[in-house]
Amino acid sequence: MRIDIITCLPRLLESPFSDSILKRAQDKGLVTVKVHNLREYSTNKHRTTDDYAFGGGAGMVMMIEPIDRCITSLKSERTYDEVLYMSPDGETLSQSLANQLSLKQNLILLCGHYKGVDERVREHLITREISIGDYVLSGGELAAAVVADSIIRLLPGVLNDETSALSDSFQDGLIAPPVYTRPADYNGWKVPEVLLSGHQSKIEDWKQEEAIKRTKSRRPGLIS
Repeated sequence: MRIDIITCLPRLLESPFSDSILKRAQDKGLVTVKVHNLREYSTNKHRTTDDYAFGGGAGMVMMIEPIDRCITSLKSERTYDEVLYMSPDGETLSQSLANQLSLKQNLILLCGHYKGVDERVREHLITREISIGDYVLSGGELAAAVVADSIIRLLPGVLNDETSALSDSFQDGLIAPPVYTRPADYNGWKVPEVLLSGHQSKIEDWKQEEAIKRTKSRRPGLIS
């Protein structure tokens, strides 16, 4: 898989992809992540990527020209399955959406900034808009990192135990059950006996019951 991220603030994306699981995935050659500085596609001497909005109003708007030039340049090198725009009014990121995107080969993620992008970008260049929640960030960089992380960890070979992602919260529409590790008794706080029993079918039944119980308590909307 290849993920190209377009941003006017590339340094914000250095850390998320230079450590832990995302770095190992790149080192293994399972994914290529490239961050593109939008300012390099600006045609004016100041390398600006924003301008005042027609009709007035507070805040600046990201210009269409550098965005179009960048996307066109990338598309001249390969075919992309989706061009994603990080937007607070986009489709809310879910595990199901992450699963879908993890099956793609090449993705472009466009990070918004300021008061957003020229609407013509959304009308003509974007194939899908994604939001990571009902709130507004200073820019789309952190959202892009979240989306990329949710996708990359699902790729075969990224996690040491490939069954781990299958037991994550939301994969089966439920919150994950409680988990415990050693010691089995700490200050009198004990691990449930069933988890120490070695009886796998009973353990799986317990996990399913706890997942349902936790989901009903914490995220009842997930259970129809």
